[in-house]
Amino acid sequence: MLTIENLQKRFGGLTVTDRLSLSLVPGELHALIGPNGAGKTTLINQLAGEIAPNTGRILFDGVDITHLPPWRRSLLGLGRSFQISSVFADFTALENVVLAVQARQGHSFRFWRAADSYQPVVARARQALNDAGLAAMANEPVARLSHGEMRQLEMAMTLSGEPRLLLLDEPMAGMSPSDSHKVIAVLRGLKARYTTVLVEHDMDAVFALADRISVLFYGKILVTGTVEEIRSNPVVRDAYLGHDERSTS
Repeated sequence: MLTIENLQKRFGGLTVTDRLSLSLVPGELHALIGPNGAGKTTLINQLAGEIAPNTGRILFDGVDITHLPPWRRSLLGLGRSFQISSVFADFTALENVVLAVQARQGHSFRFWRAADSYQPVVARARQALNDAGLAAMANEPVARLSHGEMRQLEMAMTLSGEPRLLLLDEPMAGMSPSDSHKVIAVLRGLKARYTTVLVEHDMDAVFALADRISVLFYGKILVTGTVEEIRSNPVVRDAYLGHDERSTS
């Protein structure tokens, strides 16, 4: 589903992505972990088309997308969430997702369409809210949502584009433990339907969700493995997890 070949990104003399290669199979949830500055978000930005690599290739379902703009990647089925939520606070949750559906379908500003023609758009928006675990809050103004619910709303907006590959950049950032548990449950429910790249610092979430984990360190993949392989790897423990990480199981 996703193949990264010898990807490199430099900012002046600083190499942030260092000839990185990785492959994801369909349906896999692959977590990227590593200390701050390891290059995780820069890698996500390259996959999404926000930043162009200096060298290397990115293949999405066999198609070379290395030089495609973000909107072209979105139309191919690549959906991306961001670290900071960007929503319309004065609109309801449903209205935010409806706008996301309309934007992807290219008719956000067709004011004179018959109202009945929007029913499929609203239905798609409600389905996305349901998939993100936020159906009960559909008619609530966004300003009344908790931080965790806003993150779920952004996920619904991403899902509304009917992606095949999800790029999730710290979806649980700043959440309370209860909100984190809700989002973990949502992501667990989505695993069978989407191939996912997850960047996340919440190791409980990573260990609960990931099929495989790659540890980034100074722009390189230090090691890739299953949850148990990463837990038990002494190099990973020393470089990132810490010696007491075994107690979080």
